[in-house]
Amino acid sequence: MLPRVSLSILCATALLVLVGCSQKNSAAASASATPRTQILRLGNGAEPKGIDPQDITGVTEGKIAMALFEGLLTPDPHDLHPLPGLAESWDISPDGLIYTFHIRANARWSNGTPLTAQDFIASYRRMLSPKFASEYAYLLYNFVVGAKDYYDGKLTDFTQVGFAAPDDRTLSVTLRNATPYLLNIIACHQAWDVVPVKVIAEFSSLDAKDGAWTKPGRLVSNGPFLLKEWLPKQKITVVRNPYYWDAANVKIDAIEFHAIDDSTAEEQAFRTGRLDVTETMPLTKIDTYRRDHPDTFHIEPYLGIYFYRCNVTKPPLTDKRVRRALALALDREAIVKNITRGDQQPAYAVSYPGTAGYTPSARLTGGLAEAKRLLAEAGYPDGKGCPPIELLYNTSEAHQAIAEAVQQMWRERLGVEVRLANQEWAAYQDTQHTHNFTMMRAGWIADYVDPHVFLEIWGSDSGNNDTQWKNTSYDRLLESALAAKTQDERYSIYQQMDAILVDECPVIPIYYYTHVYARSPNVQGWFPTLLDLHPYKYISLKN
Repeated sequence: MLPRVSLSILCATALLVLVGCSQKNSAAASASATPRTQILRLGNGAEPKGIDPQDITGVTEGKIAMALFEGLLTPDPHDLHPLPGLAESWDISPDGLIYTFHIRANARWSNGTPLTAQDFIASYRRMLSPKFASEYAYLLYNFVVGAKDYYDGKLTDFTQVGFAAPDDRTLSVTLRNATPYLLNIIACHQAWDVVPVKVIAEFSSLDAKDGAWTKPGRLVSNGPFLLKEWLPKQKITVVRNPYYWDAANVKIDAIEFHAIDDSTAEEQAFRTGRLDVTETMPLTKIDTYRRDHPDTFHIEPYLGIYFYRCNVTKPPLTDKRVRRALALALDREAIVKNITRGDQQPAYAVSYPGTAGYTPSARLTGGLAEAKRLLAEAGYPDGKGCPPIELLYNTSEAHQAIAEAVQQMWRERLGVEVRLANQEWAAYQDTQHTHNFTMMRAGWIADYVDPHVFLEIWGSDSGNNDTQWKNTSYDRLLESALAAKTQDERYSIYQQMDAILVDECPVIPIYYYTHVYARSPNVQGWFPTLLDLHPYKYISLKN
């Protein structure tokens, strides 16, 4: 028998229960009304080799750097035209030779210290240091007075280079020649970003490329996000930077960059809700997604070219007739129709047709008959006596499928034997830069929207020209293009440069890219752009 309880106690207990329920319901309602943490989860290809914006060269690394760092200008999310970044405004002299950038008063590093014009001067000195030897240094020294001489070691006084900071908020840049597309480069490429030189010096030499300063807990940046976590071969996580000058307009709380170089595994992660955006799409899934998932499947223009890079110092690729024969014997239409299947266009020249109104008139012509004639002329009739060619590609289902198709084409059409080899991304990049290859798969995604971007990299001094091909006529034309007074004059020079590339074939063009990938409808503020750049501060997620 239960003890008797007074009516007053029962009433008090009931009241407490009601109050407690009301508090729990109120808390639950409040929790449901609070927006969930906005974490954008991106498939980002292979494990990045690094995130130092002055050292990186790959798209994988560039996408992470864009979240962490910002330069004078930033790209518009719709069409990538230059918008104010750390520079709130700028002036251009009437002759187009002097650019004056006005740095924001509230520009800060992610540790809260002020960011000044002197930080840009120190950054550009590091970028142009001969010992640091940045592969993208040419995006400065091609344009700025004295920069090439400093990079070549002919000039040691950096005050003689065309950068000046008359005060903390003013940066002046003096150019060799008027360069109408300079602002596009500054907005879209990390070569012109600012880095924390004082912080870098705390952990290593300024000329070292060991990435010692880029570890979580050490890295100081200035972009919309700061580095929180780096789990090798898993993911890199960045979170809001409270000191970013436009922090109030950053919509998402964090971004996870997932290192997944297996497109099948990446698609599975997307399908099961572990990714919001993929880097690519398995070839075997393209037709299924195109048919059954049009809300998530995307094919967008992508200003880039897929090609094979020849090391012109390695036989038999020392002979341009062999290189041209290989180029002419490819069935590009079959590759894009049967393998890539993402509306790519066959490439018969290097420059991307229609870039800022420029289309190359030179193109590979002659077909298989001409290919056989050239190979025989080089001393290898029907491929007899031709040394086997090793074709290297970085790990990828698509790269492997294309390489196997090319291997078969060259064997059956020319009698040339090709041996395939693959490497993981970091090793592949090292092999490229040390020139320890005969032929390798490659891709070039434009750094900015101008035809110059497809032609400047094949100059003899370019850090991105890993073919070891040098051509004095090409170099002279490149210098002439930089000094051209009008766009018509410049484009006429480009036609001559494209013709040389088609004739010499230091690279074998295969197709012009499109971006084929999956994206959740929940991702807002993500627009198709020619460079596949999507400034992260404009992106949000539907709750």
